[in-house]
Amino acid sequence: MKLYQKIASLLKSIESCRNTGNKEWEANHAATLEDLMEEMPSGSGIDCGTKLLDNSTPDRLIFQADFHHMDENGYDGWTEHQIIVTPSLAYGFNVRITGRNRNEIKDYLADLFNPIFNMEV
Repeated sequence: MKLYQKIASLLKSIESCRNTGNKEWEANHAATLEDLMEEMPSGSGIDCGTKLLDNSTPDRLIFQADFHHMDENGYDGWTEHQIIVTPSLAYGFNVRITGRNRNEIKDYLADLFNPIFNMEV
């Protein structure tokens, strides 16, 4: 199973456990999700790590990954980005990246996240 599929599946399982009041399995699924989030990019510009946002659903994963830019003098500012993953019948998933495209950062983030979402878990 691909990482994006596993995350979506866990969100669905957590939702189901909340609806049925199964606190034990809700906690188990949440812990598994936390472990998977350890695989997401952190550092090398994504200095605050990657976070799965609470408004994510099994059909729309939304991650926050802000980027700390550098120039020849060192760090020179941040850009804020959401990485939105949605299903695609033809390709498995689509990735859309929000935020300012300073220094072509959106292409870099797409190149960084696509293989991670496709990783087998």
